[in-house]
Amino acid sequence: MKRLIVNADDFGLHTEINKGIVKGHKEGFITSTSLMPSAPAFEEAVNLAKECPKLGIGIHLTLVGGVSTCTSTDKVSSLVNSKGLFLDNYIEFSKRYYTGGVKKYELELELRNQIEKALGTGLKITHIDSHQHTHVLPGVNNIVIKLCEEYGIKKLRVPQEPYTFNGGFTTGIGRFVGRAGLSFCAQILAAKLDNSYKYPDCFFGMLAGGNLNEQLIANILKALPEGTSEIMTHPGLSNKILGNVFSWNYHWEQELGSYLSKNNHRLLEEYKIKLINFGEL
Repeated sequence: MKRLIVNADDFGLHTEINKGIVKGHKEGFITSTSLMPSAPAFEEAVNLAKECPKLGIGIHLTLVGGVSTCTSTDKVSSLVNSKGLFLDNYIEFSKRYYTGGVKKYELELELRNQIEKALGTGLKITHIDSHQHTHVLPGVNNIVIKLCEEYGIKKLRVPQEPYTFNGGFTTGIGRFVGRAGLSFCAQILAAKLDNSYKYPDCFFGMLAGGNLNEQLIANILKALPEGTSEIMTHPGLSNKILGNVFSWNYHWEQELGSYLSKNNHRLLEEYKIKLINFGEL
């Protein structure tokens, strides 16, 4: 049997992202999303989630991306920049972390507060993942597993996209190298998990992250293996508005359109793909 989780990241980061995710769930085949506890549109995302009982809600642990912390910055100063915000990306974070600049007790405190803030909404939390996959980084993964054990959250993302898969996406060597590194870290995470943990058998959407479109999603659906797979995606309502806020060059509207596509809905039926969220693992 082929089962598929379509998880939209960054729920709570911006109202155009929030509304795009909900549209993709109600009118398309997005089945799951990941809530950013420290993001500026968090409260709106929570209210929207409560109107979508079938939408799986995970926690998008955040240590990067230039957003605020959940913890007072004087208690997690090793995690932030001069403006009191998280570092911009996982490369900057990794450099600081692996050169001893991040205090592990501050890291644990911040992640704990993010989890507790998400749990405090009353939403049923289905899983754990993270912004730019920082939860798979060696060392950080130990803290994440500790917190998963403590809070009883035993389903999570293991973003191990097949090393040779491109799904028709053309890109430079840099993305392949980055994908290979993160997939390898995901393997390390998976090796640390005992049988009480559940995660999809296969993962897609890293190499083409932010650049998925109707055809690329169709290619993934056609190549979907037996078992459970996850597609990570980043939908939104307006490229123009979001592009003025974020410098990622993402194609939010095209990603959203991929799940509204009649052709892709037809492929779900043709290939007998059952849609689920992490709560159904």
